Amino acid sequence: MTRVPLLASSALSPEYARIYEEFVANYGPFRNQAALLAHVPPALEHLSKLLLELKARQGIKARYLELAIVVTSKLNACQYCVAHHAPKLAVEGLSQAAVDQLPQAAHPELDAIDRLVIAYTVAVTEAPGRIPEAMFERLREHFSAAQIVELTLRIALTGAYNRLSEALALESEFETLEPAAAAAK
Repeated sequence: MTRVPLLASSALSPEYARIYEEFVANYGPFRNQAALLAHVPPALEHLSKLLLELKARQGIKARYLELAIVVTSKLNACQYCVAHHAPKLAVEGLSQAAVDQLPQAAHPELDAIDRLVIAYTVAVTEAPGRIPEAMFERLREHFSAAQIVELTLRIALTGAYNRLSEALALESEFETLEPAAAAAK
């Protein structure tokens, strides 16, 4: 059970309630995440707007983004994030078997760029200050500077969301109907 109560959008001012519902409607099935962040309205506002803008921008191919999110979430043992993002890899052409073996990158469905994204994600998550320059040389062969920055940002944000979700025992919308989800129905 989530360690703090999940807030319905109706508990917020109209401005923040609109931001909450816009995020839920346009980002995906993350109502419980919004309900958790609703306790800190500026965090709800800025983080949800950032995620929505990055999604609309499509600066990185969805396959690479979801690989990075799932690998980070598996490394951090975040059940909530894995449950929400692993299905997106199926949409990007990966079988359940390929997803299950992540962060291992030896599956035949993973190409050289997939394996590079996985290796970079592991490095950023486990030892960000010790990433060899050779990895950046390989990244620059496939990604622009802006894409490298965005990929790194998304890995770091995923780590923050992993810790928030795990520390507060955020339950997946797929497992239970918490008050926030029930209020939306």
